[in-house]
Amino acid sequence: METHLTWPDFAVMGALLAAMLGLGYWKGKGQATTQDFFLARRQIPWLAACLSFVATEVSAVTLISVPATAFMENWQYAQFFIGSTAARFVIAYLFIPAFYHYNCTTIYEFLLHRFGAATQYTATVFFFITRLLGSGVRFMVAALALSVLLGWPIVPAILIFLTINVAYVMYGGMRSTVWTGTFQTTTYIAAGLVTIGYIDLHIPGGFTELFRIAGSAGKLQVWDWGPSWNENAYFRHFFQDPNIIWVAVANGFFGSMAAFGTDQELMSRLLTVETRHKSQKAMVMTPIASGIVLFIYLIVGTSLYSFYAKNPGLPLPQKLDKIFPYFIGNSMPILLRGLLLGMIAIASMDTPLASLTSSFVTDIYKPLIHPLDAEGHYMRVSRICVGVFGVILALIAYGFSFYQKFLWLAFKIGGVTFGSLLGVFLLGFLTKRPSNRANILGMVVMAVINAALLILSELGFIPLGWTWLLLIGTAGTFLIAYCFGPMMEPPAQA
Repeated sequence: METHLTWPDFAVMGALLAAMLGLGYWKGKGQATTQDFFLARRQIPWLAACLSFVATEVSAVTLISVPATAFMENWQYAQFFIGSTAARFVIAYLFIPAFYHYNCTTIYEFLLHRFGAATQYTATVFFFITRLLGSGVRFMVAALALSVLLGWPIVPAILIFLTINVAYVMYGGMRSTVWTGTFQTTTYIAAGLVTIGYIDLHIPGGFTELFRIAGSAGKLQVWDWGPSWNENAYFRHFFQDPNIIWVAVANGFFGSMAAFGTDQELMSRLLTVETRHKSQKAMVMTPIASGIVLFIYLIVGTSLYSFYAKNPGLPLPQKLDKIFPYFIGNSMPILLRGLLLGMIAIASMDTPLASLTSSFVTDIYKPLIHPLDAEGHYMRVSRICVGVFGVILALIAYGFSFYQKFLWLAFKIGGVTFGSLLGVFLLGFLTKRPSNRANILGMVVMAVINAALLILSELGFIPLGWTWLLLIGTAGTFLIAYCFGPMMEPPAQA
């Protein structure tokens, strides 16, 4: 594909990358212990933790896939945010106090204290699977966007991102990760607003015409109430359509509770602040920043639809998932292309390498492989793990580059395993039921069942939307562990 990028565009992109990496270098100096590397000594301000959380939450999937979803479909994705907002308050006042009570380095240490080591190890493995696959999608989206803009094959783009990611996380650990996240969120908002402003100036009639075109095409539809209650097809749609409001809100609630509260990648940001109260404050403020980013990029997608509707002679990409980077590379002017290219580039820098490493070293390596108090050794292993996980992530990203509809792919992956994680965490928070071996039974059984249901649903053998997987997995894991816990083991020691 022909690229229209010029040296000023690359200069702007380089300046953004240099600013972000310079911030990471400055803030990441002095990593001498795993307390520094994994928790930043709990010295991160709550606002920085909040913005970093948002940067991790949205990543390239939001920046590329939400505009594509708004372009191809409508705004119904926003329904998920209602439930997501409610979930953040539950996490703030149910999850975070427990993590701080046990002074956890990783959230899976809570499971060790509440149930036992077997549950901790199993949850850690589930985290590795979920996060590597889910972040592989994120990594691929950013690399694919860069390849579209530069006209490169995707492999060189993946290798560039891999090298930069490994280098800066290996150097600065969680402290660099958090502070660069604050820079990322600010850049996402600025770049999105610039895009909307540019398109508005290039559509006769401005915003009025833009929203008229989108509205007449149904692109501004937010609420999906499903078919009328007296239709025989209502329940079939209820189980198949993830955008019906009741389903969307429920899955936004449970999905966010699982994705944010049981995933070390996101919770690691909130464990870097000094106190439980500051961590809770950071969490309850995330809906504001996340909502701003989501709203901006939904408008970007709608603006793109109206722009191409007013310019029917302009070609579209073969894969509409690429519509935003394609527009950047082919329709935006010098310097603005560089700003948007730089935004996509820095979006790829928020990888799970720090959290994967902290979980592996804390939950697996220290207790099972090398249980000695040797900080120098653990720091060397941590830096090696950053590189190893980076290579694995790059390979997974390449494999996912052959798929379309990236936004839903990321959610489907989480649907298989997040229910198992959420079920066992809720059992720990809401009950005093003894369970350890039964937790493993419930987690594994429900993950296998969910994987089978997802395959059958994707092949069209059963009328079940993927969003139900999380609810099924959560309920199934909770019930299996609750019912079989007392039968399979004695009560856990306090």
